[in-house]
Amino acid sequence: MNAQQNPPLSSLDTAAARNLATTTKTPPQMQAVSSRWLLKILPWTQVSGGTFRVNRRLTHTLGNGRVEFVTTGRQVSVIPAELTELPALQGFDDEEALAALAERCVQREYAAGDVVVAGGTPVTEVLLIAHGKVQQLAPGPYDSERSLGILADGEYDGDRALTGGPAEWPHGLTARTRCTVLALPLDAVSAVADRSAALRAHLDGVASRPVPRQNRRGEAVIELASGHVGEPVLPGTFVDYELSPREYELSVAQTVLRVHSRVADLYNEPMNQVEEQLRLTIEALRERQEHELVNNREFGLLHNADVRQRIHTRTGPPTPDDLDELISRRRKTQYLLAHPRTIAAIGREWNARGIYPTPAEIDGTVLRAWRGIPILPCNKIPITPEGTSSVLALRTGQENQGVVGLHQTGIPEEYEPSLNVRFMGIDDQAVISYLVSAYFSAAVLVPDALGVLEDVEI
Repeated sequence: MNAQQNPPLSSLDTAAARNLATTTKTPPQMQAVSSRWLLKILPWTQVSGGTFRVNRRLTHTLGNGRVEFVTTGRQVSVIPAELTELPALQGFDDEEALAALAERCVQREYAAGDVVVAGGTPVTEVLLIAHGKVQQLAPGPYDSERSLGILADGEYDGDRALTGGPAEWPHGLTARTRCTVLALPLDAVSAVADRSAALRAHLDGVASRPVPRQNRRGEAVIELASGHVGEPVLPGTFVDYELSPREYELSVAQTVLRVHSRVADLYNEPMNQVEEQLRLTIEALRERQEHELVNNREFGLLHNADVRQRIHTRTGPPTPDDLDELISRRRKTQYLLAHPRTIAAIGREWNARGIYPTPAEIDGTVLRAWRGIPILPCNKIPITPEGTSSVLALRTGQENQGVVGLHQTGIPEEYEPSLNVRFMGIDDQAVISYLVSAYFSAAVLVPDALGVLEDVEI
């Protein structure tokens, strides 16, 4: 049987017609582009000299950091040098004595609901929270307990007893999750101090040191008089400044863009190949810029929030109570930033309680909001392997003593503000090279401009 033959065409075939037609095409698309809300909301301050100095009033701080631990199997131990984060041991540098104190810490495990310390009992040890959440509870005015806050990984309590603090616990401690706590007995501290003259002298010096007068923010007090009559002697005062204010240097994100000269010469219709390569490269640089503004250990927001502005969720998921606690830590909270999955977890808590807050609108975009504060998605905020993340609360602007972005405009061969593209030449293989650089940083002008809700279960 003969194979069936196709009938002859009576019109031009579409395959042939495409050779003469101009296809409709899009510019190159990029999946990694995000909304980059942080770059949009930060007011950008010009840093002409490349360095930005933040001058503040003198603040009296004593060991307000967090203690770090190491884990070997189920055994948890404190890093000896980290004990200097305790106010009584700040500035103490005898490694042998610190190691002896670390060795005497006793590991304890608590289940959720266990009483770690009962209020009113004698203080016999310093408690270091290695893992989990512990709630501070004190008697309330109406025969009920009131919460004084949550202690979590790296925080501590009872440390004032090292320098003759209260002999009894003014509050109780109750485990809210499974907890690992290291207890440093005061008897062990005394035993080490009896053998270490340096430790004994340091503790005695801290106990006898006069407590500087300070306001509720820890700043050196400004002496004032009010409500007086007659002609009393008015107090003299001055406003003291930090002698070594922090300085922020502009960071840089860079890459070398390479384009073959043949591509740049012959394939520029209908789209300029070099321009499209630059556009996509700059998108990637801006994504990295936002990542660094969140995660960089030198100036990133997650690592530069003051310890007193870091709080933990009461239970795990981000409840409305946790958001209220977060925004109450500062005046004029303007924005909340969270990973999209965290925002979904917040929405679930709202739905469970039957709460439907009024959304907010920024630049024509409708966003979820809490108490009128927009919650902006930021996928640069990391999610831990355990499924926890963080929520950032910001007040922005130099006039508000808030968080500001830092950049320098007017740099040579500037392509966008604080971003330049510099021609590096053509190599022996006819490849054109361009150096693409973005300069940026961020500064927190006062500690309460930035807060973090940590360990949010999503």
